[in-house]
Amino acid sequence: MQIVFLLEQVVNGLVLGGYYLLIALGLSLIFSVGGVVNLAHGAFYALGAYISVQLTGYIGFGPAVAVSPLLVALLGILFERYLLRRFYSADPILGLLVTFGLAMIVEQLIRIIWGAPPISAIMPQALKGSIIVGEFLFSRYRLILLAIVALVLLGLWLLLQRTSFGRVVRAGIQRPDMVAVLGIRLQPYMTTIVMLGVGMAALGGALFAPITIVHPAMGADVLIVAFVVVVIGGLGSFWGVVLAALLVGVVRGVTIHFMPAAGEASIYALMFLVLLFRPRGLLGERIEKFE
Repeated sequence: MQIVFLLEQVVNGLVLGGYYLLIALGLSLIFSVGGVVNLAHGAFYALGAYISVQLTGYIGFGPAVAVSPLLVALLGILFERYLLRRFYSADPILGLLVTFGLAMIVEQLIRIIWGAPPISAIMPQALKGSIIVGEFLFSRYRLILLAIVALVLLGLWLLLQRTSFGRVVRAGIQRPDMVAVLGIRLQPYMTTIVMLGVGMAALGGALFAPITIVHPAMGADVLIVAFVVVVIGGLGSFWGVVLAALLVGVVRGVTIHFMPAAGEASIYALMFLVLLFRPRGLLGERIEKFE
């Protein structure tokens, strides 16, 4: 029975890893191509959760989860065009400061619009309950989340690996100098990259709102873990971030099973061990900033 419970925690850890993955992948892509560390990424995650909760009362849970990331992705166009674009070739500290300031502004706007206390997201009755497979007991909603994350991951992989857009982006991550020699400017591609990145973060907020606490500072909380995932996986590595997110989720889930108080600490201990032996992360590549 103990083994069964442990395996259930592993599955829950994979769901948690999928949650981290939606946020960390976009963060990694924006940095890898644009060279900007987007400290406002968590703010878009929080907006996704709040907008989804707001829309649920008008159009229902499913449509709200679909519409919320689209609206945030449209905000991402403005964010990239009028703010982020100024800092691609600037000192990285400037991008850090500006995106940090934006994160603080968004958090305060959330407090003004929705209030400071946490709000509740309503999960449809059809998604509640558990699925029993033999001796295993799994949350129906968490399994649905895992399937959605897998579909998003597959779609993003196909975009990056099977399209001309993806070939340019991958070349821009690995050899921006060669892309420049060919006369291809990476800057126009960044609008789509930022849309995808912040849209995925918002999707994470919308999907996980019913099983997490929706509050104004939730973006700052998840951003730290997202950075840990990116560092463990390795900058510029798609599959490195995927592997790291799932690994972090499982390690945290299993640690909570044995030592509930050490769940948070296990993430940072894992990062320390990985960087001790792999300073670039699990599958990290050398990153060159484009001009």
